[in-house]
Amino acid sequence: MTERARFPLGSDATIGILGGGQLGRMLALAAAKLGLKCHVLAPDPQSPAFDVVHRSTTADYTDTQALDRFAADVDVVTYEFENVPAETALFLSSRRPVLPDPAVLATTQDRLVEKQFVVDLGIGTAGFAAVDARAGLEAAIAAIGLPAVLKTRRFGYDGKGQFTIRSSADLDAAWAAIGGQPAILEAFVPFEREISVVAARGRDGQVACFDVTENEHRDHILKISRVPAAISSAHAKTAIDIATRIASACNYVGVLAVEMFVLRQGGKDTVLVNEIAPRVHNSGHWTLDGASVSQFEQHIRAIAGWPLALPQRRGRVEMTNLLGADAADYQRWLTVPGASVHLYGKAAIREGRKMGHVTVITPEQA
Repeated sequence: MTERARFPLGSDATIGILGGGQLGRMLALAAAKLGLKCHVLAPDPQSPAFDVVHRSTTADYTDTQALDRFAADVDVVTYEFENVPAETALFLSSRRPVLPDPAVLATTQDRLVEKQFVVDLGIGTAGFAAVDARAGLEAAIAAIGLPAVLKTRRFGYDGKGQFTIRSSADLDAAWAAIGGQPAILEAFVPFEREISVVAARGRDGQVACFDVTENEHRDHILKISRVPAAISSAHAKTAIDIATRIASACNYVGVLAVEMFVLRQGGKDTVLVNEIAPRVHNSGHWTLDGASVSQFEQHIRAIAGWPLALPQRRGRVEMTNLLGADAADYQRWLTVPGASVHLYGKAAIREGRKMGHVTVITPEQA
């Protein structure tokens, strides 16, 4: 592999970002704060990240000529979404450092592989079983029980590619709903709360975690994140330890999020891992205003080989996603004390689409 740059990168370096959505936009803004330039490659000419970057390329992720030009213009490559095509990551990694390492994608792009990876670390998850064909669904249910959630192994997010099975009468509908794709059946978790930990790991192995976030979903889409989570200090430590172990086991460089459930089992609270997101994450948006450093700056620092910051929270924080038509009502937030409005510059409003977010900070009593 040829590398134009050595780490740590200089302040005149260019960061290459695959993906032009709001996460790419906020990564680019964080890089600009540090004096770094960004070049974003994405297939949509209306990508919101294009508005704030030094250079952009509109191309498919499998366009090798465009990828070659992109690689020649940057010092390191990162991505804002985990479903980067494997051939894209392989092509670019032969030309420039790609961080986080594309090997992480092989684990996190497949829900079954990801679950087994977590279990192999000795970390708890919901019970699960592979379902490769409709004929195997009954056997998986016999092993896992009902209710259960059938999910495609790949390319699912915000509730897409999954179906909750409550009785044996649901099997055909469930299999049809996921398009008959290879799947994983997961035991339904009667959780008390959903939490997440956003962690950054540097090239030197240092890990810095943000405070545990409590998340509220509506129609499978994150609506509200609150920090600190309403859990005990012991469970917060457990959650942070889990995220740290996962990041270290992956030899990860950059920011990742680990989504978890807190549930009551055997008379005591238990923390189980739900999913790993190998990127900056919606539940970490509160850090833009509510912490001394944002998840986006931490990611840029990590992939540039710069020291990580030690995040300090600035009070009690609540982040609300502006979904679809919610964005049309953004002005009402402009006069709310302690509120900061972030709009992503997306051209079209669609139901459930993440159009922006609002962060409200309430100072804690001394």
